Amino acid sequence: MNKTFYVCKYTPIELLQAFGGVCDNVNHMPEGFEQADRIAHPNLCGFGKALLEAVMTGQVKELVLVNCCDTIRSVYDILEASGKMDFLYMIDMLHCGDACSRARTVTQLKALAKAYGAYKGTQFDEAAFRAAFVPKDKPKGAYLTVLGARMGAELFDMVQQVMPLPVVNNSCVHNRSVGEIAPPEQLSFDELMDWYAGELLHQMPCMRMVDNTGRKQLYHDENLRGIIYHTVKFCDFYSFEYAELKQHTALPLLKIESDYTVQSSGQLLTRLEAFAESIAPEQMEGKECKMGKGFAAGIDSGSTSTDVVILDKDKHMVTGIILPTGAGAAIGAERALEQALDSAGLTREDIDALVTTGYGRTAIESGDKSITEITCHARGAHYLNPDVRTVIDIGGQDSKVIRLDETGAVVNFVMNDKCAAGTGRFLEMMARTMEMDLDQMSVTGLDYQEDITISSMCTVFAESEVVSLIAQNKAPDDIVHGLNKAVAAKTAALVQRVGGEEKYMMTGGVSKNQGLVQTLEEKLGAKLVISENAQLCGALGAALYAADMIAQ
Repeated sequence: MNKTFYVCKYTPIELLQAFGGVCDNVNHMPEGFEQADRIAHPNLCGFGKALLEAVMTGQVKELVLVNCCDTIRSVYDILEASGKMDFLYMIDMLHCGDACSRARTVTQLKALAKAYGAYKGTQFDEAAFRAAFVPKDKPKGAYLTVLGARMGAELFDMVQQVMPLPVVNNSCVHNRSVGEIAPPEQLSFDELMDWYAGELLHQMPCMRMVDNTGRKQLYHDENLRGIIYHTVKFCDFYSFEYAELKQHTALPLLKIESDYTVQSSGQLLTRLEAFAESIAPEQMEGKECKMGKGFAAGIDSGSTSTDVVILDKDKHMVTGIILPTGAGAAIGAERALEQALDSAGLTREDIDALVTTGYGRTAIESGDKSITEITCHARGAHYLNPDVRTVIDIGGQDSKVIRLDETGAVVNFVMNDKCAAGTGRFLEMMARTMEMDLDQMSVTGLDYQEDITISSMCTVFAESEVVSLIAQNKAPDDIVHGLNKAVAAKTAALVQRVGGEEKYMMTGGVSKNQGLVQTLEEKLGAKLVISENAQLCGALGAALYAADMIAQ
């Protein structure tokens, strides 16, 4: 038997079940949008494309939609023309619960009942209708919640696995509250539909409802310990709520955005793990370590370089090594660790605890514990300078800004990891275009004459701009300053988003770029603290956590 799928919490699921329907929520994230991209506009939101993909690949044959946004209306039109559906129906979503909306909803329910009953060849079963009203289980004890736009099942599973507390999915369709009250007895079908329309319209409101103040119930709970706020690319409705929520809650809050593919969920793992570590620092404890000579090591496996720091039992740095990562994170890590051990005159057996961090951390099997680079950079920066309150790390693959409290704990952070814009990779590509190495580029631009603006931060488009400027015989100093200014502006915007405050510390390999440092200081209106061990900050933080493991 085919399932009848739905996408919105205002879908009259209980009515469909009364006609023998088996209902399920379309909520899976595909690998990509190969089918959907052939038939839909490129700016259709990721969920709309995921829905089209599910139909075009034969996973969905029966679908009841709610006319709640432009995406769903577009999806309905495409599916209606496709001829792929056994049953396709769309009902209007009324944006308030007044008498007029209720009467209109009753009309909609009766029309759906007639169409669905004819399709199924069944009659309305009042007993099945009543049995469909089942109250939801409510969380007991401390928990975290997901709010905002609907979150795909695969991404939610990842959230559950990473978080230190139970997670309740209260995003979009998942906070459906119909079922709390059983239907009254001895009502006619028309009376039942009138009552049912009221239940549908007066549940926990969607962001699209005229009065959505009732949503505050979702985060006004004494047992709630943190919020993960999810948005979908090209959907603005829930971004408005996030802005409001940010101003009115003191709870730990993480915003993430997905394009509704499995690949996008993987990109979000670092943010989720860092949020989990900030909520429950005790989860960073690793396996029990035997006490030997007291040496601790940290490996930061980045996209460009792999860094290793070894500390002695007094947490003094014994050695620090920076090597190119190469083709494989695990191989690069082993090579860097061996070189660090040789430099320190130690063997692998002398290391009592090893913590890994960076984008390749999970590929390194020799570590005792894996901790995100967000948390490790914060720990390393605090060790280098306890007065630092904002850490700026422009890495090879992503850029991140981390705000610390006086103890060095992460208060807030933001990452730019969706493309190379503003990262070390961007600067590397621009240096190659200008036939420079990174050392040359780091000092070129300090003595610029013309204030050139690079209008695009996309690596491809920026490269075209640079080629054009070279063709116009613009001075290399002027072009490089324009590039530095573009990266500094993007980085300063991240600082503003995270609520950055002095003192600022810049870490990572890009901290050696004198021209960019100078331009960023001008944007921030403050000096940057640049430690001689700035590039080793992540590995240092990992080593400090390893030292803590030994001390426990």
